[in-house]
Amino acid sequence: MKRSAINAIFREARACFERHGWTLPPAPRWDITDFGLGRFDEYGLVLINLAEEPEYCEKLMFARPGQRTPAHTHARKKEDIICRHGRLALRLWDGHPERSKSRDPLSLRVNGAPLTHASGEILVLDAGERVTLTPGIYHEFWPETEDCIIGEVSTANDDANDNIFVDPAIGRFPGIEEDEPAVVRLISEA
Repeated sequence: MKRSAINAIFREARACFERHGWTLPPAPRWDITDFGLGRFDEYGLVLINLAEEPEYCEKLMFARPGQRTPAHTHARKKEDIICRHGRLALRLWDGHPERSKSRDPLSLRVNGAPLTHASGEILVLDAGERVTLTPGIYHEFWPETEDCIIGEVSTANDDANDNIFVDPAIGRFPGIEEDEPAVVRLISEA
């Protein structure tokens, strides 16, 4: 990604958070990624680590319409994905999507209550709703509204080693081409 694009995306995401009353903590840790694919408008996400402790992590995310977070799971991390503003769609699988049987029952917790959901099907969360995902549940997600703010509360976070993407060509962090000074430094640059 070009640094100029990262700077513009940072400003766009920050403006969205401000528009919807999300006050960010001092010196938050920003992560803007195209998942190494070079197609941020199609596969992109903005993440901010609000709290990163040995036992837990909290993130705030922003996604544009038309963007997807590619299908993945986590080796160890258990997480709640929370729609904080707008509507969020998630496709969920009970195991690797290429090996999981479509429509097999998948046991989830949505808003803290048990729910049986068909593997490979879409679950839509409205603002305030959340889904709990355990290791082995593959998921991809995308916004269904113009402004979509997504939250995550999880067990310990290890973005460098805990993500397992369906497509092995996907990387967690972008390559950066320096074409102007950085407005913000990303987590991957620390």
